[in-house]
Amino acid sequence: MNRARRPPLQHSLAPVFNRAVDSLGVALSSASIRQYHGTARNFLSYLGADHPKVQRLDQLHREPHILGWMSRLRSQVPPLATASYLIRLICLRGICNELAWTEQLPELAHLIRREDIPRLPHRLPRPLTAEQDQLLQKEFLRRNDLGGNAFLLIRHTGMRIGECADLSSECLRSTGPNQWAVHVPLGKLKTERMVPVDPFVCELVQRLRFFRSLDPLPADGRLFARPGAKDTLLRHFRDYLHQVCHSLGLSTRIVPHQLRHTYATEMLRAGVGLLAVMKLLGHTSPEMTMQYLDVTLNDLERAFELARSKPRHLVPQPKTPFTPRAGLDGLIDSLLAAQHVLEMFRRTLPNGTSRRRLDRLSNRLTKIVTEARKLATP
Repeated sequence: MNRARRPPLQHSLAPVFNRAVDSLGVALSSASIRQYHGTARNFLSYLGADHPKVQRLDQLHREPHILGWMSRLRSQVPPLATASYLIRLICLRGICNELAWTEQLPELAHLIRREDIPRLPHRLPRPLTAEQDQLLQKEFLRRNDLGGNAFLLIRHTGMRIGECADLSSECLRSTGPNQWAVHVPLGKLKTERMVPVDPFVCELVQRLRFFRSLDPLPADGRLFARPGAKDTLLRHFRDYLHQVCHSLGLSTRIVPHQLRHTYATEMLRAGVGLLAVMKLLGHTSPEMTMQYLDVTLNDLERAFELARSKPRHLVPQPKTPFTPRAGLDGLIDSLLAAQHVLEMFRRTLPNGTSRRRLDRLSNRLTKIVTEARKLATP
């Protein structure tokens, strides 16, 4: 059942705020536009209740209007989540900046400062445990239905559930002989990407195409049929995962995004570099990708043992036993060996006079070797 629409807000500043949101919304999603409208309504409701004399934009001030509204948000019962509080501030700051430009009131751009916006609490990665991952994948394969294949596709490509719902029927692209990739359309961060896939994922896409061909809804170019809005399809996917987790005795609080975290962690453990994982996930910064990667103690121990067994910073040791050749070639071999021993010893010393002197001696040996090689030239 649809929620009843709230009556328009009765405030003299409501029209100008709505125009600012409409201007900002040209490049925003419908969900973001709703957040901006909700923030404008919340702020103007506060103004109407606590500062009814404010009827014009030039009457708005940081103290007491903006700071009072921020204090009201923080004192809500139940408490407002940090993420929700941050979104409200960002939305109102965007509206104020837009009004400062369109209404020629530059002071509005300084009502909310950068330091007013809190940092989000550090989120820990949420990959599935190995047991949860195995049970879910096994159950998806057993069911072999639309939802099961959709979640297997999400699990093995790391895409967001919203990106999966937007996939084209022709999302599978050939990138070379026996090489395939899934084209992920514009997503949350307005980025699109190609995700390399194996034959298993290619088979998943073919199955989903088959399910789409059986659906009575007319073809619209998408891999998944939409009986209504996109949100309806996403809700169907989430309900499906909830039912599967319940049937397996797993936590019903598992959400689709955890499959994305699991994919990212799997790629890291398989040896994929951080920047490559960032590109696979469609992120715009390594910091964002680090929130997805679960680096356990076992991962650290494995990396440490690898670094210790194959240290990159050490120069290869000379072959032993060392037997110089005869004549001038043997002299050059001895000079090179002496230079190597000197360099290895120099690297063990701390920065200081002794290390610099040995560096100069090593340079002299290099010049001596160069002159010795000239002697061998006819």
